[in-house]
Amino acid sequence: MAEEQKHEESALATEPAVEVVERESLLDKISEKIHHGSDSSSSSDDEDEKKASSPSSLKAKVYRLFGREKPVHKVLGGGKPADIFMWRNKKMSASVLGGITAVWVLFELAEYHLLTLLCHVLIAVIAVLFLWSNASMFIHKSPPKIPEVHIPEEPILQLASGLRIEINRAFTCLRDIASGRDLKKFLSAIAGLWVLSILGGCCNFLTLSYIAMVMLFTIPVLYEKYEDKVDAYGEKAMVEIKKQYAVLDEKVLSKIPRGPLKGKKKD
Repeated sequence: MAEEQKHEESALATEPAVEVVERESLLDKISEKIHHGSDSSSSSDDEDEKKASSPSSLKAKVYRLFGREKPVHKVLGGGKPADIFMWRNKKMSASVLGGITAVWVLFELAEYHLLTLLCHVLIAVIAVLFLWSNASMFIHKSPPKIPEVHIPEEPILQLASGLRIEINRAFTCLRDIASGRDLKKFLSAIAGLWVLSILGGCCNFLTLSYIAMVMLFTIPVLYEKYEDKVDAYGEKAMVEIKKQYAVLDEKVLSKIPRGPLKGKKKD
């Protein structure tokens, strides 16, 4: 009996010690998990920061035709003219394109002349207003009041100033091309003028202007719709053109003798 009591007393004495050890081990495990979680979260944060700061994670610069960085709407100048060309207002765009088409049909297909058309329009308008004014006592409806028409000065001056700036810019560009400083611009200008001469021989100026206006109403809208695909093909085309130009420059253009530049001092 004495031995059993001693055994029970020793068991009771060891139980609190075992519980303390188990609690300590449990606390250690919890602290390790917390520490491990904080380390993993901090490491994941560091990795996210590295990925965000790494240049590979940044959005690669997408190739755009002619080095364009702005949207097509901004390239066309923005505002109402760009809205018309981009069909933002479909009724207005359809009206403008229909008016241009009517003018082309009258002058090109019907072979109307500008002076004849203006005279016929004025005859019709003046005759209608004159007859309406004299017949107002019979129909009991007065004709519309004819407004006073004045050409404003400011828009005309702005248009003239804009044309002057563009013409001077074109003259400066032609002067730089003709000076022989940039062979690439020279070849591009020759090719462009040659294409225009061929188009001018195929159709007159009115038809060429009408084709340009129709292209202005269609190409920007289609390009904005299929922008990524067109830019991808354009990038491939530009790479191939640069390769061909490099071959041409190495075999032909580099062998053409050039005169001394103006900035170079003569011996």
